[in-house]
Parts: sequence; structure tokens; C-alpha cells
Amino acid sequence: MSLEDKLTGWTGPSSDTEQEKQDRTERMIRDAISSHIPFNNCSLKIYAKGSYANNTNVRADSDVDIAVECTDVLYWEEEESGIYTPGTPYEGIWTPAKLRSELVAALKAKFPNQVDTTGSTAIQVNSSSSRVDADVVPCFSYEYHTKYETRQGTKIFKTDGGSIVNYPAQQLENGIAKNKRTGYAFKKGVRLLKRVENAMAEDGVFRELPSYFMECLAYNCPDSVFSHSTWTDCLRGMLFHIWDQLQGDEPSSGRWVEVNGCYYLFHPGQKWSRMDGREFAKAAWNYFGFK
Repeated sequence: MSLEDKLTGWTGPSSDTEQEKQDRTERMIRDAISSHIPFNNCSLKIYAKGSYANNTNVRADSDVDIAVECTDVLYWEEEESGIYTPGTPYEGIWTPAKLRSELVAALKAKFPNQVDTTGSTAIQVNSSSSRVDADVVPCFSYEYHTKYETRQGTKIFKTDGGSIVNYPAQQLENGIAKNKRTGYAFKKGVRLLKRVENAMAEDGVFRELPSYFMECLAYNCPDSVFSHSTWTDCLRGMLFHIWDQLQGDEPSSGRWVEVNGCYYLFHPGQKWSRMDGREFAKAAWNYFGFK
């Protein structure tokens, strides 16, 4: 098999069988939550997020991320004090602890002995022969107010006392927009980078890096990189751009962003660094013997 044939195969989504398992997993989780009586008095939005929802997952990263968002409660923050005038404070029963405990109960009733609650953020439903692993994330509606806009996202309360704000809708929208601008090559390019990372980690030539980081690296490549006529040239273009643009320290302007466009890609709280991206690109370049 030629390198081009190999890379072309790596741009494809999960197999039909894997897709069926993912869809079945999502459907069964929805059923578990909808049949849980305590949730009859709670307004919930249940939706897939992450690679599965964005159609950028590959076989090695085929788990499903499901957000369970309680919309009865709105958490908010403001860029500057006084920008936002809140409504009547919520006084109902749906606290972070209550939402998580009922969600655990619903999942355990549906998936006996297959629910792992040891994680501080997600509740994991382990896979079976007909399902993939699933991370179920309890969260609440969230808004961030600036002078010029209101960002709508979700707020997750971790069991260790911390919290996370995510913007899954923006990630989905921005990924779709870039995919259209690139003639539907962007998401294929994301899968290609993920498969490259998986292959190098499996072969022991480079450390594992988060799947979402690969998606963000591809997102920050210019649209023109995805216009090459071969995937070999597209990969070369992505790797060179990543390596070249991540030289040195974080700049004061023109900084790279996550796919959601709401966070900078590199800052002290991230799970990755500029060096991770630069070294990944160099390792991948050498892995394929590019000149």
C-alpha cells in the first residue's frame, strides 16, 4: 500500500459497525434518563458533544460524550461588574450534587455493574459487545456576558470542588463552517492527524496527546492547507504550519484558539503546550520521512 492510499484511508470516519455501536450507546443513555422518574420535574437537554457529535472521531477514539444539561438553572459570569442584570435567583432542588446523584441512579438502573463514578467530571458507562464507552457529563446552562455579546455554554461542577465551562455549540458550529469552507476536507484532516497521533503512540515513537488537541491544531491551520490535491501534501502542509507557527513563546496577538473560538489554545491551565504541538509536528514529519 502506498503512503497516499494509507493516509486516504486514515481520513475516513468510524466504520459502519462502530457507528452503529455509538448510536446505540447514545440512544440507550437517552432512554435511561427519560425513564428516570425524578427527572420528570427537571428540564433537561441531552445531546452528544465532542468528536462523536462533530464527526471527527476515529476507531481508537470512538467513545461517546453525552452532555445532560439542566436548563432549569442558569449560572452566569460577566466580564465586568454591572454588565448583566440577573433575574430571580433559583431556589429549586436541582443542585450539582442532586443532578449528579440522580443521573448516576438512572444509569445504574439501565446499566447494572457497568457505571464508573470514580471520575471527578464525567460518569462513565463501560462498553459491551454492542456499545462503546460513554462519558456522561452532568452540567447546567451557563452564560458569559461581555459588553458586546453573550456566550452561551455549559457549566460542569466536578466532585473535587472545581468547575469547567464548555462551549459545545460553538465548537460544532465552527467546525461545520471550516469544513464547508475547505470543501469538506477539514474534518478529514482532523481524523488524519488523530490517526497519525494514534499510530505514533502505538509504535512508541511519540507520547500520547489528547484527541481534542489534534482537532484544534488542524483548526488553526489556514483553509488553504486543505486544498492540496493529495493527502500526503495536505499532511505535510499541516505539519509544517504547526511546527513553524509554534516556534517561540506565546505571542501577544494572533494567538491560536480552540475550535469553539472562546478560549485560547495555549495558556497555563491547558493540558498541552506549544512545545507539545511543535514536537508532535516534528515527530510526525520524521515518522513519514518527509523531506
